[in-house]
Amino acid sequence: MRQHNALYLLSALCMVFMTLVVAIQPLFLRNVLNISFETAGAVNANVQVVTEVLDLFIFAYLGYLSDRIGRVRIIVAGFLVAAIGAVIAPLSPWIGGASIGALVVYYVSRVIMSAGSGAVWPQLSALAGDFSDDDTRARLMSNTAFMMAFGVTLVYAVLMQIPAHAGIAVTMLLTAAVSLAGAWLAGKFLVDVAPRTQETSVPWRAVWSLVKAEPRLRLAFASSLFARSDMVFVGLFLMLWFIYFADLIKVGQAEAAARAGILIGLMGAVVMLSIPVWRSFIEHFGRIQAVLLGMVLSALGFIMLGFIINPFDWFIVLPILLIASGQAGCFVAPQILTVDYAPRDLLGSVLGAFNVIGCIGIIFFVQVGGFLFDYVGPPAPFVFTGVGNLIISAYALRLLKREARDGGGDDAPGDDGVA
Repeated sequence: MRQHNALYLLSALCMVFMTLVVAIQPLFLRNVLNISFETAGAVNANVQVVTEVLDLFIFAYLGYLSDRIGRVRIIVAGFLVAAIGAVIAPLSPWIGGASIGALVVYYVSRVIMSAGSGAVWPQLSALAGDFSDDDTRARLMSNTAFMMAFGVTLVYAVLMQIPAHAGIAVTMLLTAAVSLAGAWLAGKFLVDVAPRTQETSVPWRAVWSLVKAEPRLRLAFASSLFARSDMVFVGLFLMLWFIYFADLIKVGQAEAAARAGILIGLMGAVVMLSIPVWRSFIEHFGRIQAVLLGMVLSALGFIMLGFIINPFDWFIVLPILLIASGQAGCFVAPQILTVDYAPRDLLGSVLGAFNVIGCIGIIFFVQVGGFLFDYVGPPAPFVFTGVGNLIISAYALRLLKREARDGGGDDAPGDDGVA
């Protein structure tokens, strides 16, 4: 039980770090590095893409390495590396000097932070799988997701109010303190329980064989491609939309960021509060049904954002609530599906591949979203993402119909079936 509680707290701390880094970025680039409105979408998207490209290369290897040496050591090291980047980021204007040099230093700091956090959160998800069995998996992984959502909510509802009172630099340094606390907590309370793999390199062939043989695993990976980008996507482009629209209606930057923070905090709260509902839904109706319903709700919310001109209009709350309620299901169900069908000694490797697919989705959607934000308009990235979610909804529906026709069910395999 102590390990479970430590896992939950670390999940929240990790998401506080990752979310605060992304949320403060538009404010820092606009008010400290003086990035103009005309290039805001591209610059913010490029920073995110640079970090995701790094994650793309480290996720698979660290997943395999965690199967070889254990997950706890990687978690501790990741938190410490992230803390180093978090200290460098607010100092980038002084380290880099001129605006271009400062931006380069900030890019480097974000890469360091991404390398650190990218070593942490996939291992936390893997530990949740390690600690669970078929009967407890939905509950344990839902609780972990609940605490991750709590971390996101805490950032936007509370911590993003700090810049207006204590300044941007103080808020950015807070991320370093969070990382150091995470490293200490993981080292003191977490223990590895998974069997060690005998593979001597990343088992791409074994993972590919699993995905190729199991349609539900393909759905989980496809969901990761589209859905994992959604929370990052909303946090980045909604904050951008508020900050740069504020110039048009003569609202202060800090006030706009706080307004966006409240809205995204509301989104996080809805995600958090709906996760127990999704857990019950998954247990009673199945994983695939949860993916389908979650994707449909999210798609509807994203497409509705395309009809909004002024983000300060309170009508924006409705699509945000739909996105949030859908994302809770899309966040939990695909991970549970992946753990269901992953061999115990290759769980880290399979989740690593799952997260690599998610990185590809983030890179694609954020990069295209930055282009659409600059050249089409702020609502355009959201409509584009909504269409992607509809595609996955159609695939999930097709899979359900095929299983109903073939007499299949949605029960998870036993441990013996995936060993």
